[in-house]
Parts: sequence; C-alpha cells; structure tokens
Amino acid sequence: MSQENTPDYMTADGHVDTELLPARNWLKALAPYKTPSTRRSLIELAITIVPFLALWALAVWTSSISYFLTVPVCVLAGFFLVRLFLIQHDCSHGAFFKTRAANDWVGRVIGVFTVTPYDLWKKAHLIHHAGHGNLDKRGIGDIMTLTVEEYEARTKWGKWRYRFYRNPFVLFGIGPIFVFLLHQRLPIGFMKSGAKYWISTMGTNLAMAVIIISGIYWLGLLPFLVSYLCITCIAAAIGVWLFYVQHQFENVMWDTDENWQVHDAALYGSTHYDLPPVLRWLTANIGIHHVHHLYARIPYYNLSKIIKAHPRLGEIRRLTLWESFKTVRLKLWDAKERKLVTYREAKLNRAARLARAKTA
Repeated sequence: MSQENTPDYMTADGHVDTELLPARNWLKALAPYKTPSTRRSLIELAITIVPFLALWALAVWTSSISYFLTVPVCVLAGFFLVRLFLIQHDCSHGAFFKTRAANDWVGRVIGVFTVTPYDLWKKAHLIHHAGHGNLDKRGIGDIMTLTVEEYEARTKWGKWRYRFYRNPFVLFGIGPIFVFLLHQRLPIGFMKSGAKYWISTMGTNLAMAVIIISGIYWLGLLPFLVSYLCITCIAAAIGVWLFYVQHQFENVMWDTDENWQVHDAALYGSTHYDLPPVLRWLTANIGIHHVHHLYARIPYYNLSKIIKAHPRLGEIRRLTLWESFKTVRLKLWDAKERKLVTYREAKLNRAARLARAKTA
C-alpha cells in the first residue's frame, strides 16, 4: 500500500493505529467535553453581540463621512455576525445552554440578526448532519455537488447551469446574498411540513421588518440600509465559504447509502480548518469541524481544548488557510478515484479508464 493511499487510521507500514480506528472510538474520549457552562456561554454571547452592535453603530456613523471608512468596519462587523450565527448554530444542537428552551429562544432571537429563521434552519441543518457524506441523501443543507457520471449525463444546458452554480463568483458572492436575503424568507423545502416552520420564517421576517423600519426612521434610509446590507452580505459570504471548505476538499469521505457510516463520514468527511488564532476566535472554532460533526453536542468553546488534549485529532483532515483556496477548483465527485476532482481531472481520468478498457 502506497503512503498516499494509506487510510488515516493506518501507519505507512500498514499497521492499524488503534487510536484512530474506527471514528466512533473517539466518542468516549469526547463525551466529557459536551456539557456547556452557562457562565461561559453568557460571556461568549456578551463578547460577541456587544462588539457587533458597536461596530454596526460605527458603520452607520462612518457612512456620513466616507464609505471608504464604512466598508472595513462592515467587514469586521460581518465577522462578529458570523460568530453570532455560530452561537445560533450551537443552540440548534442543544450545545450552548443546558436546557432546550434556553437554546431555542436564544437561537430564535439571534436569527433575527442573522436573517435566518431558527427553527427552519435547525431542521435543515440536522438533516445535513444525519446524512453528511451520504451520496444518496444529498439535497438539503448542503452545496450541490454532482458525480462525474451525473455531470456527463446532463445536456449542454444542464452542464452550463452546473458550471454557473459552481463558479466562485456565484457560489461565494451572488449565492449567499440570494440564500440569506431572499431564499430564507419562505420555508422552502418545508412548505408542507407544518405550521412551525411557517411561524419560524414569518416571525423572523416580521422582527426583521421592525428593525429595518425603525432603523430607517431613526437613522435615515441610506446610512441604515448601506450598513445593514453590507454587514449581512459580508457575513453571508464568509459563512458560505466556511461551510464550503469544511465539506468540499480533495480527500473527503463520501459513500453511497450501503457503504456509508455516520461516524466515519463525520470525522473523515469534514476538515480541520486550521485557521490563524484571530480568525479561529472570530469563527468560533467552527474550523474544528470534523470533531463538531462527530460530536455535535460539544460547545464550540470546548473544541480547542479537545485538539490540545488529543493532538492526533488535529492532524486528521487538516487544511490550512492557504491550502483552502485550492479547493475552489474542485467541482465533481469521482467515485472511481474516491475524491473530488476538477473538470479537467474528470475528463483525463475518464479518458484513461477508457484507454485501459480498450487494451484489456
């Protein structure tokens, strides 16, 4: 077995590393980290929402001086809004507070600022966790990714639409704006799933409307809307980028339903996005995504403790900031090669397989 094809749970000489095989073996070691601290959670909430609101106010103020000042303030505010979203994310897993009611109501209030209906998003996100890495359960809470065979079976128009969707400008620019500002205004995907999701969506929309109307009335149309839209769009783009990098990388583990295993898919199908300390803090340790997927009930502020206590976990699916930019080239899942590939690689691999078949 060559070193490049050696599974993460085996050494180069073919011996099994019992610490890493299988992924579910980690559950017992991770369990002590699952209990949230109410005090710590309240502090995390305060040190996120207070700077966010202060930066938002600063963005409004600078808009009366120069938009060249407003934009960098909005970028920083956008990161704090992402951090607020990740608190909402932990709430959806019941990981931020000890009671379900506290998690849900804090999540719903935060959802007004993140323009994300909490109960609707929670449903979609839990479906994502339940089927992450399962090729037969794509479609809800994920980024559309075709297999090579699915792509080749499409018409020219179908291929063009997929290429348009996967274009970085669309995926990380137009797409996030569409999803957060427009798509989430209706319970799309759950229109017939009960009143709960309509109430979640319409309740969030109503609260957003109150904030927008009040902001325009007290602060003026342009100062409020420029800051509000700029911060929201920047946060949306950052959020989609993080989600993409955490699930779309070359040696991701994906399988059909018959071969899929939830724990292995969690640990080996998500990245450890090893960001610089400041970005790690601003993104609430969400880069330690493989551990989060393996044990979603762990509060984000405990994830870094796990990596320090178990450094071997930190090496699994580790991806640096610089390395992450290369993942944008990956477009299709090649089931034969068991990895994500570029359009060119898919074409070359297909040609090579056809050539081998002719000479066999």
